[in-house]
Amino acid sequence: MTTTSERVSEPLRQMAQRVSQSVFDGSRLRVVLLVDVYDGAQQQFLEAYEQLCNQVASVPGHVSDQLCQSIENPSQWLITSEWESAPPFLTWVNSEEHVRMVEPLHSCVRDTRSLRFHIVRETGGPAVGAESGKRRLQSSPRIGDGLIRHALTFTVKPGSEETVAKILAGYTSPEPRVDDTTRLCRTSLFMHGNRVVRAIEVRGDLLAALRHVARQPEVRAVEEAINPYLEQDRDLDDPESARVFFTRAALPAVHHVTAGQESPDAVRHALYYPAREGQGLRLAELLARQDEAAADAPRGPVLRSTIFQRDDVVVRLVDVRGGIDTDPGPVLGLTDRERAAELTALLDGEALGVDGSALRDGAPARLLTVARMELVTDRRAPDA
Repeated sequence: MTTTSERVSEPLRQMAQRVSQSVFDGSRLRVVLLVDVYDGAQQQFLEAYEQLCNQVASVPGHVSDQLCQSIENPSQWLITSEWESAPPFLTWVNSEEHVRMVEPLHSCVRDTRSLRFHIVRETGGPAVGAESGKRRLQSSPRIGDGLIRHALTFTVKPGSEETVAKILAGYTSPEPRVDDTTRLCRTSLFMHGNRVVRAIEVRGDLLAALRHVARQPEVRAVEEAINPYLEQDRDLDDPESARVFFTRAALPAVHHVTAGQESPDAVRHALYYPAREGQGLRLAELLARQDEAAADAPRGPVLRSTIFQRDDVVVRLVDVRGGIDTDPGPVLGLTDRERAAELTALLDGEALGVDGSALRDGAPARLLTVARMELVTDRRAPDA
């Protein structure tokens, strides 16, 4: 029998057009970091980069990097790096090791912006397909729906969950228009025990939207109100404290699939899948495969699904046609006992509040009960 590790270690070689976002196709990754250095700090920045470069060279999956300085503005720098594929980069960039590694850069950098791209075509040699070993290219362009999806997650002190939920549900929605090209479309907020997940959908520039939201007084008031209840301390008046908190809270979308259908009775749900230590990406990839199968089903309940992952925290946001309780198997992507066993073998039962063995019977209803997140608020902007 094929094991879970064997199945998920193979790249997703054929990406249907309904998959608008994925890190799991096995193609090479190009990372571009735009950096704005403080005037006079160029040498300090160069020294910090060289130290970082020596450390990242030994990270599995790293291929190469370049440091470039603008010929027009000496404060503008560009760091590019190439990786064998997206998963090893994400494992590194989301780690505590990375948080510590980049600390020396922040004292000399005014602003940064990170962009990640799968390589689709290249010149200078024959075309390289997904089946041609390590130097794989994305086989075809993916067609999106114009929305960028991102999430934040953090934990609050046990016993404060009800208070925090009331604070997070009661704020006034910020102005959805960011600028002429960027707009906030939807914010969905869920809780599972003392874990909070806030997912947003943006049309346009995600970074501009996040900065816009952070500046809104109603949002700032909510953030200040929940500060006493956070398990990780932060000081929003201290840029470094705020940066570290939101760096650790970032929960990027790693896969999005849509069935290409709409339904007036669609309901949004969130499911929490804490992975066993070191198994977060593997679990996310398994869910991605199951989501594609669910979206393929004619008149199936899954209309669209987004998987968010950081370290061993995996969250699946799914829009479902009709109810979720009557037949949870297709919604969870668990249509047979073997698939259920593969999934539950990667879950941390203790983090879900159950004995791990209680999940191994493959019952979708049981997994749904323990993984389901409680809806706090789900807001759509007008005309979104």
